[in-house]
Amino acid sequence: MSVYQRLTEQFARIATLNEAAAMLGWDAAAMMPAGGGVARGEQISTLAGLAHELLTRPALADDLAAAAPAGDEWQARNLELMREAQQRATALPRRLVEARVLATNKCEMLWREARPASDFAAVRASLEEVFALTREAAGILGETFGLSPYDALMSQYQRGIGAADVAPVFTNYELFLQKALPAAEERQRRRSHETLPPGPYPADIQEALCRRLAQDAGLDFAHARLDRSAHPFCGGTPTDVRITTRYDEMDPLSAICGVLHETGHALYEQNLPRDHRRQPVGEAAGMAAHESQSLIVEMQAVRSDAYLSYLAPFLSQAFARPVNEAALKRRLLHVERSFIRVEADEMTYPAHVILRFRLEQALISGDLAVADLPGAWNDGLAALLGITPPDDRQGCLQDIHWYDGLVGYFPSYTLGAMAAAQLMAAARLAVPDLDKAFASGDLSPLVTWLSTHIHRHGSRFGFNELLLAATGEKLNPAAFETHLTARYLA
Repeated sequence: MSVYQRLTEQFARIATLNEAAAMLGWDAAAMMPAGGGVARGEQISTLAGLAHELLTRPALADDLAAAAPAGDEWQARNLELMREAQQRATALPRRLVEARVLATNKCEMLWREARPASDFAAVRASLEEVFALTREAAGILGETFGLSPYDALMSQYQRGIGAADVAPVFTNYELFLQKALPAAEERQRRRSHETLPPGPYPADIQEALCRRLAQDAGLDFAHARLDRSAHPFCGGTPTDVRITTRYDEMDPLSAICGVLHETGHALYEQNLPRDHRRQPVGEAAGMAAHESQSLIVEMQAVRSDAYLSYLAPFLSQAFARPVNEAALKRRLLHVERSFIRVEADEMTYPAHVILRFRLEQALISGDLAVADLPGAWNDGLAALLGITPPDDRQGCLQDIHWYDGLVGYFPSYTLGAMAAAQLMAAARLAVPDLDKAFASGDLSPLVTWLSTHIHRHGSRFGFNELLLAATGEKLNPAAFETHLTARYLA
């Protein structure tokens, strides 16, 4: 066995441990009884510790030092990513790795009770522990990689993108929003006021429709499941993808759009390069890249006029009530200043991300205490959108991310939305009949193009390099503003 083969075998074992942890995490969110939380945290913590132990073995470091790529681009990139993973793991003591897993598991369980009760005090101490441990890890990783602590956290989710790259993009978007949002609100006041027929829309019918639409979009249910959870997500593994949603019987479109969003994630996972499965280079190119795939499906394709012309009669037949295209457009292409990020329209959604981006930087730097988070949240949203949440359930308790230790993740959502607009513009040039396909509910031409230009590359390229190869330029936020102007202001 060559040194490189020995390394791929070791990284496959590490990936398998991480896959097991992912499945336990899915189960905790979708199936596990409430009383299983403590034991589940211990299980996931142990798996994280074992993976960390494998990554930090001296023999692995020796092999990485001795390995040299045999003129193969994929192999060279895989070694680069292996070394980065080993360096990251070696920097963090096992004590800290396991402590973070235990702390975030405990905090997430408390959050599940605190959120519906709008009781930030119930989770505050646990969240302080999570941020203390995250701050410790960020400082260590920052020193290791020559980054600021916050950039070190961001790099875990999207390599090569830091706060200095994101801040001007967000500032420019905030300026765009100050003019575009009032104009869009004024324009829609003059549009049709047709509404969907009143509910209820039975959850079991919604679930069947969501499964059908996800399957029609290309999701292979021989290697996927659709379940329910408090917060919609996509998890699992490329050969066993788990997507979840929540159903509101008064609003079927929330679940339908949510499932199609997660389907975009799932399609990316299912179409990753199989020859490099369980290797760093075979993974997705980062979370901004991942969000671009969910948003190109949900926002760019599903909310297009062509697809909505297909969806209206489809829903009418399923629910045995008249759902017309104008009502769908008013519901799905409606701009509104709202409190909940996951329910926000695509124009105001970046404001929710900008708020979190600024707050988590302050939390990591120590400029903002966790105890002061609710007030800072409310002030920040008021400055961005002119509204103030009436309670913490609709404010700082609404997202699972920080309570689950995911700090530095939020910028990926808006970077992904901007990339999705850029990718769709390129796809429309390459595949002129996309709207014709969308009008029949067929997303396969788009998914085929994405598989060729995004999915099959795994992590061979960085985020900007991937966009450059697919569209001819690195991230260009102007594509997103052009898309919003055409959809909401033209």
